[in-house]
Amino acid sequence: MTGKGRELAVMMERRKVGILCVQETRWKGSKARSIGAGFKLFYYGVDSKRNGVGVVLKEEFVRNVLEVKRVSDRVMSLKLEIEGVMLNVVSGNAPQVGCGLEEKERFWSELDEVMESIPTGERVVIGTDFNGHVGEGNRGDEEVMGKFGVKERHLEGQILVDFAKRMDMAVVNTYFQKREEHRATYKSGEEEVKDNEERTKKTKWWKLKKEECCEKFRQKLRQALGGQVVLPDDWKTTAEVIRETGRKVLGVSSGRRKEDKETWWWNEEVQDSVQRKRLAKKKWDMDRTEENRQEYKELQRRVKREVSKAKQKAYDELYTRLDTREG
Repeated sequence: MTGKGRELAVMMERRKVGILCVQETRWKGSKARSIGAGFKLFYYGVDSKRNGVGVVLKEEFVRNVLEVKRVSDRVMSLKLEIEGVMLNVVSGNAPQVGCGLEEKERFWSELDEVMESIPTGERVVIGTDFNGHVGEGNRGDEEVMGKFGVKERHLEGQILVDFAKRMDMAVVNTYFQKREEHRATYKSGEEEVKDNEERTKKTKWWKLKKEECCEKFRQKLRQALGGQVVLPDDWKTTAEVIRETGRKVLGVSSGRRKEDKETWWWNEEVQDSVQRKRLAKKKWDMDRTEENRQEYKELQRRVKREVSKAKQKAYDELYTRLDTREG
């Protein structure tokens, strides 16, 4: 996740994703941190070189979190209450095919432990990289999967299908037909990063705390309503009059976000490099030649360099403003 947080946040914003499970975060610790654009990552990891899991939430869902269970660097879960519904989001990262049997058994035991701890009646979504192929077709397994799996089923895929049957769940992504390159996680599309110049402008309602602003708003609103009585069936029109009066009297914000704690260093050079890398990845996905692969890898390295330079520049400017590195 190092250097990728902002990309991920902007991708989620663009695609209107509010909750996302992530794996291979490779961040040590058990914390929650902002990754920019109004998103927060809850994560757990013990090694900066392997594993690590997390759940990214849109800001509006963060206050709905009731419980965080960090079981291991392969399994964690969040419990949220959304509109009266208890939702459990489980993020996991199953060991790959070549890993040892003990490691695989430990993962499934931890996942079972989390599932068994969830009360009956609560909803569960498992966003996990199971590192398994359930295979194409669903004969005999129609109750837990669709027809659009990947390749032929192997042992890990069978374990996943058996798990779904045991938990009375479904392998949801097998119900949707997708292009071949989008059917396996190792070929998933690169997150697109787009600079959002247009942002929601908000009325400065906080100005109503000032008596002079409040009185001016009352007067203008009375004039706009023309002394009419607000009827329930006409509330929609009245609400629009209130909003419009607020915009005229109180003004609106610029639409710019406050600087994100972890991404205040983001600049146009980084943005440009990320865009070039994204296009190179798409080019390689369409034509997997060695030349295209090398171009993509070089741009990956360039993005890392640009991120490092941007951070250093931002810190240097901060230290200059503070007049000393010691603050």
